[in-house]
Amino acid sequence: MSSGRKVVAAVVQMRSGEDVARNLDVAEGLVRDAAKSGAAFVALPECMVFLKSEGERAPESQGVDGTWARRFSGLARELKITLLMGSFPEATKEPGHTHNTTLLFSPGGDRLAVYRKMHLFDIDLPGMEHLKESRVTTAGKVVVVADAGFAKLGLSICYDLRFPELYREQSKRGAEVLLVPSAFTERTGRDHWEILLRARAIENLCYVMAPAQYGKHGPNRASYGHAMIVDPWGSIVAEVADGTGFATATLDFERVQRLRAELPALQNRRL
Repeated sequence: MSSGRKVVAAVVQMRSGEDVARNLDVAEGLVRDAAKSGAAFVALPECMVFLKSEGERAPESQGVDGTWARRFSGLARELKITLLMGSFPEATKEPGHTHNTTLLFSPGGDRLAVYRKMHLFDIDLPGMEHLKESRVTTAGKVVVVADAGFAKLGLSICYDLRFPELYREQSKRGAEVLLVPSAFTERTGRDHWEILLRARAIENLCYVMAPAQYGKHGPNRASYGHAMIVDPWGSIVAEVADGTGFATATLDFERVQRLRAELPALQNRRL
């Protein structure tokens, strides 16, 4: 339920694999369960449609008006919730490449925003050299802040989390919630996931919602999990510690404005 300047929000945690139909069914079931629990805003994780490893070509891709998008647009309309459709491989004109794209739907099923992942996960850590997202993914170029009615939402995906300038720009545009659907690797997540999420919340005095993938997706990829919601003071207010499920928290936007007035770091910026 939502009222005034508050909304009950949920972050979903799941383990996607190569079976697209199964992944979609699991995602839909979790959204339904979260809505049944009272959530008016539900966020799904990165790669909800397909996940094997970074740089692995998805078996298919679709546009933002494809059957996958229509399914979750219809789900948002049926349940009368705001819904973040994690991310999926969006077809592009570049041969062999897709965008890693997330969509935001209104309770009426209208598409409020499209965001294409800007920062691609290409790393050279020993033992993880195979993780090269740019092999099959084309980076997006546009910063997106969407008005969901109850608040303005800044959209991002996973590796974007390491680039604070993106979120500073979103907060300058009025974002009160930062959305970070992710499939954070198990190895980096153990040391960095919680710290980065809490830092982004503290820096921008806003909520951070981070739905997540967990567990093994294939022989060369495992995700850390720990889907969570962090409040504007940097406290974890909801978390899925392990396994498939969801966690909910009430987002209080009057508190966001109060904290921003009491600790005016955003107004004290020099750069």
